[in-house]
Amino acid sequence: MTGEESEGYMRKIMFIGRTGAGKTTLTQALKGETITYKKTQDVQHFNAIIDTPGEYCENKELAHALIIYSHEADILGLLIDASETYSLYSPNIASLGTREVVGIVTHIHDPYANLEQAALWLELAGCRKLFFVDSVTGDGIPELIDYLEQEDGGISWDEKYIQQRQSYQEYSELAEG
Repeated sequence: MTGEESEGYMRKIMFIGRTGAGKTTLTQALKGETITYKKTQDVQHFNAIIDTPGEYCENKELAHALIIYSHEADILGLLIDASETYSLYSPNIASLGTREVVGIVTHIHDPYANLEQAALWLELAGCRKLFFVDSVTGDGIPELIDYLEQEDGGISWDEKYIQQRQSYQEYSELAEG
């Protein structure tokens, strides 16, 4: 069963990544569609997925739109092609958001794939949970769907913020003492 066909609860994920990282292909795989190349021209909303154009990640004049759209998602997915020779993501960029951020390594069967390097870049960006997927073969897709179907505890973003502030205060007290 695909993510979009699931009858149960599924957290909404927003895919972020450069052009060609595999955001739309992953969206098609999660929805159980036939994989076809389609250039995303604007933000696409589905039941549990927000697919964004790569230009929003690559262009600082458009990047602010990612911040706005991120408030409609439960989870942000930073995608990186395993064959990339550099990362667009700044170190610890995940800490700037108000949503959980996961890393998704795509094109894992590419002959030039460097899974360790891609994982390191996503970890440096602040992703604590990583997924390795191939949208064409379906590798890693069930694990991502299972993760999105997990309940998040049912607490509001305000409650999560309060928990985060309390944890920070406790950490600060430990660091000072």
